[in-house]
Amino acid sequence: MPATELHRPTPEQFLNLIRRQTRGRLKVYLGSAAGVGKTYAMLREGHRLKSQGVDVVVGLVETHGRAETQQQVADLEIIPPRVIEYRGVTLREMDLDAILARRPTVCLVDELAHTNAPGSRHPKRYQDIEDLLHAGIHVITTVNVQHLESLYDEIERATNVRVKERFPDRVLAEADQIVNVDVSVEDLIERLNTGKIYPSERIGAALESFFTPSNLTRLREITLTEIAHLIDRRNRRAEADQYPLSATDRVMVGLSSRSPNASGLLRKTARIADRLNAPWYAVYIQIPAEDVTRIDAATQRMIANQLELAQQLGGIQMTFRGSDVASTILAFAREYAIKVIVVGKSRQPWYRRLWGRSILERLERDSEGIDILIADV
Repeated sequence: MPATELHRPTPEQFLNLIRRQTRGRLKVYLGSAAGVGKTYAMLREGHRLKSQGVDVVVGLVETHGRAETQQQVADLEIIPPRVIEYRGVTLREMDLDAILARRPTVCLVDELAHTNAPGSRHPKRYQDIEDLLHAGIHVITTVNVQHLESLYDEIERATNVRVKERFPDRVLAEADQIVNVDVSVEDLIERLNTGKIYPSERIGAALESFFTPSNLTRLREITLTEIAHLIDRRNRRAEADQYPLSATDRVMVGLSSRSPNASGLLRKTARIADRLNAPWYAVYIQIPAEDVTRIDAATQRMIANQLELAQQLGGIQMTFRGSDVASTILAFAREYAIKVIVVGKSRQPWYRRLWGRSILERLERDSEGIDILIADV
């Protein structure tokens, strides 16, 4: 795919994809923060497609009371949302069944990372979108970069904000087209101050927390980096179709019940493997002391959650048994032709001293032909 298509694909390019393919295609308007104009741009495209005779419906759009956005909804067919009462609060959710029954050519769905209300078919909106794609319905959606699962730790360090709603990186990686919707930091803050993003009572708090110039600048940088990486990734994958990856292009990370910041280590490993265009393994190292009969239910749930996160991030989750952590990691690496072993850097490492050497030291000593990458998590 040409690099320019990821930067600024035209509605005509997306229309050509629709006409050539029978399976649903996905287009994502990606932004660095709320208020950059993702929903507005998506609706504008909906109008352009409709003017060219394409059957377009609005699955769900969050206007947030913005007049310019509300005007763009006009003249587009809207599938009425499901209304759900939950703990005394009325919630509006996309009516997935109604859209599937209506079977439009293109469905506009806002806020890809949204968490659905309890009782919905799926916990997350991206899963609803996947159902639409599988049914042959093309989807145009919106999302901000901070909702990417693998960026959770980096976003928290950069902005001091913990993003609650997240979605797997694979969803963005599999999108057919991505548009970076961007405005300058100065323009975005001006939009906020004039009430075009949040109600007046929320402006002050936003300016003091998430919408600081340094945060917005960093988020723009992260967004541009992700876009550049997606271009490179697609180019490398196109080459890989002709020249398959060798068995040595594999990455692994070992986990135990005492792994420090296991979720951060998994996200870091996923991004490393993604940059290498390599498959990766999240391996729970089960030594005799960690047999299921010897660890409590809470620890077992923690391990299960770690492996589930690895799967969401695109890793292959496995359990490998052995006498001790270091030798078991190396045994797995040799059996599965691992090229890179990722370990976490921590002030209280689980690579505790064994026989006078830490696990990390033993890995470095005995891992001939394998790179040991220490990730700062």
